[in-house]
Amino acid sequence: MTITYTHPDVIAAAAAGASWADPETDPTRIDWPALQAAAAIPFEVIDGRPVNPCQSTGIRYGRNELGHWGEALAADALVTATDRDGYRWIVMVERGDGHGWALPGGHVDPGEALAAAAARELAEETTLTLDSDTRWRVEPPRYVPDPRASDEAWMVTVLARTDLGRVDFLWQLPAVFGRDDADRAEWVLADDYDTLTRYLARAYGGHVFPAHRAMLAEALHTNPLLDPVASPGTTDGTEARP
Repeated sequence: MTITYTHPDVIAAAAAGASWADPETDPTRIDWPALQAAAAIPFEVIDGRPVNPCQSTGIRYGRNELGHWGEALAADALVTATDRDGYRWIVMVERGDGHGWALPGGHVDPGEALAAAAARELAEETTLTLDSDTRWRVEPPRYVPDPRASDEAWMVTVLARTDLGRVDFLWQLPAVFGRDDADRAEWVLADDYDTLTRYLARAYGGHVFPAHRAMLAEALHTNPLLDPVASPGTTDGTEARP
């Protein structure tokens, strides 16, 4: 069975002029060659309609809960710190849409540097504003299996990582507060992915946002204190040498 679905909130947001929702309701009227040329992950267009390059979602036509047709590029911030006992902590937000706990992040604005987008979203969702000379490691774009996606609207993200070093006491971690579309923001224990999931379940009765599960499982296998980092503002993941 072919399923067609666009959430009513997407249609209403587009009609109201929300920046996150394309006002065009018919994807065959979109200038796809320009969007294909700018895409982080190549995709096909068949009969004027974009095709998800990585998975079949079960919703063939429409945008499901995503606002943009085709690829939407996001940047997610992975901010880490280590306590005096060597345990790793990361900043996460509880999403306001009920999809779970995620890294702070969101859409990259046109022309915006990827590291700058991650830092902006971090500040908007957690109130944590880092210095302009903060060094970020920006990883290559990746497709994420967002539960809001369809075969015609999907998410691609870049992970931007930075480490704040060691603290003697947990109260010395920078304060974070949920804001914008985040219900809450917290430092959570994340020595590895299993530790993270157990901590979220025990402390908050929460779970990891499905789109971020594989990305976090991969990222938490590595030690941020040993990773090379990108220079301030770097957007291509180029590693800086000490």
